[in-house]
Amino acid sequence: QVQLVESGGGLVQAGGSLRLSCAASGRTFSGYAMAWFRHAPGKEREFVAAKNWNGGTTYYTDSVKGRFTISRDDTRNTVYLQMNSLKPEDTAVYYCRARALVYSRNWYDYNYWGQGTQVTVSS
Repeated sequence: QVQLVESGGGLVQAGGSLRLSCAASGRTFSGYAMAWFRHAPGKEREFVAAKNWNGGTTYYTDSVKGRFTISRDDTRNTVYLQMNSLKPEDTAVYYCRARALVYSRNWYDYNYWGQGTQVTVSS
């Protein structure tokens, strides 16, 4: 069993930055692909970014490429999402999710998830 706890959300003006963290506990973290999804009111849940196990390849949805960076520190069992040049359309609840080895863009392919952290970008 893996427990995930997100933190770092908040209110920021457009153009600002936030760094989200997702701390994992319960099992060996390094064997899991880690992903961030987001869910805005009235919209579908959206894949944002992922990083495969063992520090592998990263993936991003097109709307955040060049602005967001996913990273992981397996020694701290933590995955991060650095968000720069934030836009109002980035406003959502951001969720961290984990699944074995390689990523998926499908929300339902993940076995473990956190409670989410709210990100609000004002214009």
